[in-house]
Amino acid sequence: MKVIAFNGSPRKEGNTYHALKTIGDELEKSGIEFEVIHVGNKAVRGCLACMGCVKNQDERCVISSDDVNSWIQKMKEADGILLGSPVYYSGIAGTMKSFLDRAFFVSSVNKSMLRNKVGAAVVAVRRSGGVSTFDSLNHYIMYSEMVVPTANYWNVTHGMMPGEAAQDGEGNQIMRVLGKNMAWLLKVLEAGKPLVDPIPPEQKELTNFIR
Repeated sequence: MKVIAFNGSPRKEGNTYHALKTIGDELEKSGIEFEVIHVGNKAVRGCLACMGCVKNQDERCVISSDDVNSWIQKMKEADGILLGSPVYYSGIAGTMKSFLDRAFFVSSVNKSMLRNKVGAAVVAVRRSGGVSTFDSLNHYIMYSEMVVPTANYWNVTHGMMPGEAAQDGEGNQIMRVLGKNMAWLLKVLEAGKPLVDPIPPEQKELTNFIR
């Protein structure tokens, strides 16, 4: 089994990376492969709202000038996905959000590619805005019908300069607990697949308020 983590921070090994790595260490202890993909330092443009991915049904965004399509395939192949972001104005960092908007929309309109995978979100913040950012990241996970492991508090760690999150004892524990619970959930789901028939997906019903 494998978990892919997306680091939405411009800093390669800042506090967001520290949180993801702490989770990854627990996953690897349980024999689960772990990889971090650095998104936050890339040039990723936002969704064009062109609906090309809906029309083409090829598991790709029509924008081909960045790495989003290769990341979508990594998400498809993974058993679990971690989304990590620093806090920008109480929200997701811009580059990370551009990636998430495109990748999750492509995934949702192409046979719900992420459905029933294990997914979790983590946040690094200096002071406040962590829970609202955590909530925003979870919107992508919930919409995709993913299965969410929990920790013993909200998945937020604190620190400003790279490395400061290592001093957040409770934050580190949250990430360790999340890593252990994620590993357990992945194994439970894998063990249950031969025993329990999957639930077929429903066709998405769209109701517009203005007709």
